[in-house]
Amino acid sequence: MNRDFLSIVTKLNESKHILVVGHIMPDGDDISSVLSAKIGLERLGKEVLAGIDWRIPWYFYEFEEVNQIMTFEQIKESGFKPEVLLILDASSLDRIGRFQEYFETTNVFVVDHHATNTLFGDHNWVDTKFGSTAQMVMRINNELGVPYDENLATLNLMGIATDTGFFKYSNADETVFSDATKLVSLGGKVYLVSRIFENKRIEQFKLLSIMIDHLKLEFDNKIAYSFLSKADYENNNCSEDDSGGFVGELRSLKGVELAIFLSEYVTDEVHISFRSKDWFDCSKLATILGGGGHQRAAGCSLKGDLHVIVEEVIREAKTLFLTSSRSSVNLAE
Repeated sequence: MNRDFLSIVTKLNESKHILVVGHIMPDGDDISSVLSAKIGLERLGKEVLAGIDWRIPWYFYEFEEVNQIMTFEQIKESGFKPEVLLILDASSLDRIGRFQEYFETTNVFVVDHHATNTLFGDHNWVDTKFGSTAQMVMRINNELGVPYDENLATLNLMGIATDTGFFKYSNADETVFSDATKLVSLGGKVYLVSRIFENKRIEQFKLLSIMIDHLKLEFDNKIAYSFLSKADYENNNCSEDDSGGFVGELRSLKGVELAIFLSEYVTDEVHISFRSKDWFDCSKLATILGGGGHQRAAGCSLKGDLHVIVEEVIREAKTLFLTSSRSSVNLAE
């Protein structure tokens, strides 16, 4: 057994007051991990609060349990004094937003599967072999003896399903399917998870058409990129949540290896998502730009003029693409 895993399990077992925190710009794995840990620990008689210092995308509220995730302000106002700060799916300290404030008064435990994790906790169970952090939370719950029912199994399954692209990505290995099968046997419902992404508004389709209008291709169609401005969102009565998955649409284009989507929902603040298919390491590109992530999925945020940032990001992407040995071979053929 991993030493940090055992240390974290032991401390969680001993503690009564626990704060579970996810990362800013939360995705399905993050929300799943936070809720699965919170509910699991509560079933052991712990007093647990869960927080994410960011707006949670509206479509995740298909699961009513998402309402249990509190804002930073709500947790501060509650006067809650945790013994343990359990940070899930966050690769660096800045990714938890204002919850950094609790570092001074708590034991900090980090559970994550990102290769770019900076090991910023007192104990860090970081393992890139897992396709999702939700799988790691499942192991913590199992080690603690948490009883599963349909609700908890489905919430835990959400993280595995979403972080593997519903079992389509290269990280969907034997362990992923084994863990998903176990959760299904405990009552987990994949169709309930998929339903949250099949609830689109007509405005999202209009926004998608604008993104397609902005689409550009580079390197013999091997790089695809597009962007949406703040005005694009406002003119279509949309939020940044409504463009979730757009980078996947770019990635799905035939022949594309690297997809890049830039989103300016706040003026002069741009969120960038990277996705690749077979060989390009998105985490290297994201790290260059101050972000992080996985080989096939990563991201970062930059401040400044959208169009200047588009040029900067694509310039860095093309440079790294060219210097990658695999791409050099492909481009020479």
